[in-house]
Amino acid sequence: MSDARPTPHKTRVLFVCIGNSCRSQMAEAFARSYGEDVLIAASAGHHPAYAVAPDTHRAMSERDIDMRDHFPKTIQHLSRARFDIAVNMSGIPLPADIAPRVIEWDVPDPIGMVYQDHCDIRDLIERLVIELVTELRRGPGPAPLRGQGSRFSET
Repeated sequence: MSDARPTPHKTRVLFVCIGNSCRSQMAEAFARSYGEDVLIAASAGHHPAYAVAPDTHRAMSERDIDMRDHFPKTIQHLSRARFDIAVNMSGIPLPADIAPRVIEWDVPDPIGMVYQDHCDIRDLIERLVIELVTELRRGPGPAPLRGQGSRFSET
């Protein structure tokens, strides 16, 4: 007789921005840190940078999150993977078949900003990820009305 318990379904979430160097990398790292019980996180960019931005590494290390193993990837790099949710921070429409549910987060791109602004954006992303993780822990229920009660909208 086996003591094996069924593994609950984890929601596969893709975080997308332009360069996969700041915003989507931070969101992926926070999601892995805070929501590993309910989701599997990945990130990608429309036009990936060469590397994760140094200020992103620095800002996340202040939250005790090590991102040394993170690297920029294209959406096409992950094209064979299936996602339940795509979180778009790029402002650019995502491919129609990327995920059944797309959430749009209006998060400024910190590239070229001073370090404190980078940290402020990190804090915004952290709050948004916590909201998403909390929603996933609650399980299926009525969908929230667009634009009400949060800083993101769904398409």
